[in-house]
Amino acid sequence: MGEAVPRPRRSTDNPLRELGPVGGGPGLSAAVRALGVNAPPPQLALGVVLIVECGFVLIGFLNILDGRPGALTLAASALGFVAVFLLQLVHTAERLREFRTRWYRWTLTLQALLTYLPLLALGFGWGGMAGFLGASLLLVLRPKVAWPLFGLVAAVAWATGPLLGMNASGSVYIAVSTVLTGLIVYGLNRLAQLVGEVHAAQAELARLAVTQERLRFARDLHDLLGYSLSAVTLKSELACRLVSADPERALDELRSILDISRQALSDVRTVARGYRDMSLTTEAVSAQAVLEAAGIQVTADFRGEPAEGDVDTIMATVLREGITNLLRHSKAENCRIESWISDTGELVLTIANDGVQQVGDALSDASNGSGLGNLQFRLSQIGGRLSSGLDEAGWFALRAVAPLRHPANGTG
Repeated sequence: MGEAVPRPRRSTDNPLRELGPVGGGPGLSAAVRALGVNAPPPQLALGVVLIVECGFVLIGFLNILDGRPGALTLAASALGFVAVFLLQLVHTAERLREFRTRWYRWTLTLQALLTYLPLLALGFGWGGMAGFLGASLLLVLRPKVAWPLFGLVAAVAWATGPLLGMNASGSVYIAVSTVLTGLIVYGLNRLAQLVGEVHAAQAELARLAVTQERLRFARDLHDLLGYSLSAVTLKSELACRLVSADPERALDELRSILDISRQALSDVRTVARGYRDMSLTTEAVSAQAVLEAAGIQVTADFRGEPAEGDVDTIMATVLREGITNLLRHSKAENCRIESWISDTGELVLTIANDGVQQVGDALSDASNGSGLGNLQFRLSQIGGRLSSGLDEAGWFALRAVAPLRHPANGTG
């Protein structure tokens, strides 16, 4: 058994975890959820395994008891059955995985000795223990080693028939009994392990769903409120400067701040319900007003038909984030906002400004998973893409490209 290494079975590495985030594979995730709901509790599955194993051991003991052995033989056989049962637990219990990984050669050798040494003394009744040995081999060793050894155990069971005084049919019977016992014990243990993995996967899916909802909430708060709060700050500073010089305009700015604050409050409420629909055209009008209030000259050029559904909402979000970054990180004096339909049928949105120091901040923002990183995530969900850098005129340009139409599937 030199190359027979225990199969790696870590509870944190079960294949059901490869499902990825909730929503990444809706069919498979739904199937796992159904399994998690319908599968018996892990404790019940393990209880069934223990009952079956105890039943096989009891049958073997009753077969020996039927031969009316002496008290010493009966006591020895009882101890032997208990030892085989305990070794079987060592080879199957999840809590003993580390012990099994270290000592499996010795425990399998001991079980083999307990299987074959008492055989000639106790006869047919003890022959059923070979099935437990076969199950242990299948559970502990690699398949390429375990299955040939399992076949050898069945062959040895057939060969011992004549030694126990059996005819040909009796030899076949004990061989088949050994194979069936081994497969039943192995199959039930593997099913119990799978039940545990399904429940673990169900718990992991629930955790991932909570994490995904938290990320959605964080993205929505950043994208919806970042722009509003920046606009409130900007207009508040402007109103403070205008109070003494131009009270009427200061009053207009305060009214505008009130409107933006109300919209921000509405945005907070909609975040809890899910991402709200937004319009690129509406956001463009708002962006122009905010930039002009900041003293930035704006040139806007929107060509082609408007987008629909998720595409319109996501592109409006891109515009919001681009303007928010411009106000926060840039010393721009001019801004150009353009939108058009490309020859490939994609909607292109470009936000460019002459405050080139924004480049480092924006790229850092994207790498940290917020701001532009949020936009990259949203665009990737609809097959779009985001890029940023200096254009031919030396302006910092943020460009978003997305398919013109995309089936509405809930942005967020």
